[in-house]
Amino acid sequence: MTVRFGYTIIYVPDVRATIAFYEAAFGLTLRFLHESNQYAEMETGDTTLAFAGEEMAEMNGLAIRPLRASDLAQAVEIALICDDPQSSWDRAVAAGASPLSPPTAKPWGQIVGYVRDPSGGLVELCSDMTAIS
Repeated sequence: MTVRFGYTIIYVPDVRATIAFYEAAFGLTLRFLHESNQYAEMETGDTTLAFAGEEMAEMNGLAIRPLRASDLAQAVEIALICDDPQSSWDRAVAAGASPLSPPTAKPWGQIVGYVRDPSGGLVELCSDMTAIS
């Protein structure tokens, strides 16, 4: 039996607004948007980042705790590897992300900063760990 990680789906209140934010804040591009506007995939490399409308969770028989910017962040984050975490963090904040902590050098040599997207999702902006010797 073979198992591989294929994609992450994040349930959001407004798929189109989320797409617009991720394009503006992080420079990601839309790969696919279903005609219902309830499901979208972003071009992110080997692993797909997808967004689904909260109604889709119910349609799939799932009970979820919705993302809300006014709530504490959920215990999960999206980590986006950046050539320049500071510039990426600045761009995200300018596009409407809530700043949590600016990019900082960690003891293991990686640069890591955090923002929250307008829906309340936690996003890590970091340097590439494979570049650390």
